[in-house]
Amino acid sequence: MSSKHMSRRVILSTGIVALGGLAMPSVLRAQNMPDYEPDSPATTVRHNVMGFRRQDWKDHFSDLRKGAILCDTHSRAVHFWSEDESTYLVYPTSVPMTEEFTRRGMTEVTLKRYMPTWIPTPNMRERDPSLPERVEGGDPKNPMGTRAMNLTWQYYRVHGIDNPAKVGRRASNGCFGLMNAHVEELYELVQVGTQVYVI
Repeated sequence: MSSKHMSRRVILSTGIVALGGLAMPSVLRAQNMPDYEPDSPATTVRHNVMGFRRQDWKDHFSDLRKGAILCDTHSRAVHFWSEDESTYLVYPTSVPMTEEFTRRGMTEVTLKRYMPTWIPTPNMRERDPSLPERVEGGDPKNPMGTRAMNLTWQYYRVHGIDNPAKVGRRASNGCFGLMNAHVEELYELVQVGTQVYVI
């Protein structure tokens, strides 16, 4: 009886040590990796679906006129399809903090802004009077990052970000914030009139 208990203990402790040994390299690798993707120029790729669920544009759009962007608040991802279907890209994104800030439905890109100036909305300043009146483009503290695409809805945008830790989280006042390298890539592919659907 004691030998059975001993065998179990030996097996369990051996298993734990073995599992610990397998897990350790992953921990060490994770410590050597940056906390976020560095801001660097990105090259266009045909597909970059990463670990996100692949979407079919036909489930959300009737056509790909001027391309299409799907902003998925549930999976916290932005999908892009080019008009000729040669490019399908997926990016992790920040999403609105609460349902109060979330707007869903069909819209489109009305303006593309290179190195945009950020001006907090009246509601943002009401909630936090300490916010600056404006942050100029190029300032690393600019919450809109390096590129912005305005939508038909006032104050709603797909844009870059000042803090990469916000990506993948409920962290915005209604916009979708991408890593600057990602928004720079998307900015080059999107045109005024590109369809945007928020789900």
